[in-house]
Formats: sequence, structure tokens, C-alpha cells
Amino acid sequence: MKLTILGCHSATPRTNTNPTSQVLEIKNHMFLIDCGEGTQVELRRNKIKFSRIKHVFVSHLHGDHYYGLIGLVSTFTLLTRETPLHIYGPKGLKEVITLQLKLSDSWTNYPLVFHELTSKESELIYEDDKVEVHTIPLDHRIYTNGFLFKEKENERKLDINAVLNANISVAYYRKLKQGADVENEDGVLIKNETVTTSPIPSKSYAFCSDTVYNETIIPLIKKATALYHEATFLEKNKDLCKRTKHCTAKQAAIIAKKANVANLILGHFSTRYNGYDDFESEAKQEFDNVFLAKDGKVFEF
Repeated sequence: MKLTILGCHSATPRTNTNPTSQVLEIKNHMFLIDCGEGTQVELRRNKIKFSRIKHVFVSHLHGDHYYGLIGLVSTFTLLTRETPLHIYGPKGLKEVITLQLKLSDSWTNYPLVFHELTSKESELIYEDDKVEVHTIPLDHRIYTNGFLFKEKENERKLDINAVLNANISVAYYRKLKQGADVENEDGVLIKNETVTTSPIPSKSYAFCSDTVYNETIIPLIKKATALYHEATFLEKNKDLCKRTKHCTAKQAAIIAKKANVANLILGHFSTRYNGYDDFESEAKQEFDNVFLAKDGKVFEF
């Protein structure tokens, strides 16, 4: 599982900071999460192939999380894309994007498929044989979702020496990997656990931006491999959280601790601050495995 941060700052883009956008590579998928202004430039800077992006997840309709989307959609057209692009986001996103395409007479030459979200409860919005994606309802000034990306359970590993000694036909190897007991060439039932070993633990990634401190998300992100949680303010500006519906670094760490996640990545920093070391130090008062997002930074789990 690989996460590339394209932008991790709030509000307006600057010469050295970009608004929220990131790419998650998981089980041969490349998911684009949020698409702030300048996202396609950062995709190029980080040498990420546009053609591999087939699914875009937009948390909410504040500009620093989706103003780069129409540009990316249009660029895909100029690159003669043919593969469908699936976009998951709040109701209204389809109207915004299609109106821009209509007024500029710039319809795509590839299928543009919108999956508009309205539920205030967590729901499964994408699934295949390898990955599931669930929404994480957040508490912000407008309708907002985070997203939980989960690998499905991995296959068990064959203990090939044990398999051979048990005289099991190759035709049953697939069933063994799926956890089934099988009969060997002599008609004897072989217990799965005697010829296989436990699978590699599945990984999960929770993306939570933007939100006020909200403990209702804890059951949804429990034991995630990595949690990206907004940390717009430091504790000295905690009074701004209620009005803007954002969090401090320390509050994000408390959520990570209560959810028992393995790693916490802080982001969505307010541009009022000149440096971000204090975000890390404040969060580490509550949680040990804290990392700071940075434009262009790559995390591998």
C-alpha cells in the first residue's frame, strides 16, 4: 500500500503549498482522493500516470478539495482517454462539472460516471474481488465524507513441502489458498491448516478531511493501518475549531489513539503557520506513530 501526497494544505494554493489531493495505490488500483487546484500539475511532478487513475473520490464541495477536477477531466479528453472515469462525491458535483463542460462545449470523449453520495451513514460505495471502499461520515460545515479503503482478506499461503507430502493434486491448490479442506489422491480429507500458513494481514487506509473532533468515526476506522486526519490548527488556536469545524493536531491524535490505528498522518495544515514541527510534537503527546504530510511525500505500508 503506497500513498503519495500531492497536496496537504488548507485554503488557497501558494507557490510552495498545494490544497488537498493524494493518490493511494492498493492492490493494483490507483485511487485519486480529493482534487484540489493544481492536482494535475502535481501528478506530473510525481510522475504518476494519468491513465492508471480510474476512480476519483471527492470528500466535499469546498474548493480546496475539488477545484482541480474540471481541469483534470478536460486534460483526460485532450489526451484522448477512452477508459471510463468514475467519480464519487456529494450530490451536486455532477451538476457543477457537467455545467462547466456544457458551457465550454468540451464534452469528454470517454465515459464520465458520477456516483453521487447523500447518505449520512457509512456505506459501501466500491467493491471488487480485492478492495472495498466505505464512506466515513464527517462533521463539517457542509456535507462531507471521508473514505476507508480496505484490502479484502488475502489468500492463505501453501506450505509446498507439506502439500507434496500430503499427496494433494495441483487441481486443489486454489481451494487450499481459499482456506478449504480437500481430499488428497488417496481420498483422505486433508485439513487446511496442516498444509497452509496464515495469509499476510490485510491493510486499510482511512482518509478523514475535513471535520471537527468527532468520536463517532472511531468504530469505522478501528485498527486501520494508516489514518490521514486533518490537523488544521494547533492547540493555541483551538477556539477556531468550533466556528470552522476543523481539528487540532492533538485532537487528531486522540482519535487515532482511541481507534487504535497503527499510524497517523497529519495534514490539511492552515497556511497561517510558518512551520509544522509543533503539529508533530502536540500530536505525540497523545499518540506515538505520528507523521507529517508534505507535498510530494510518499508513505509505504
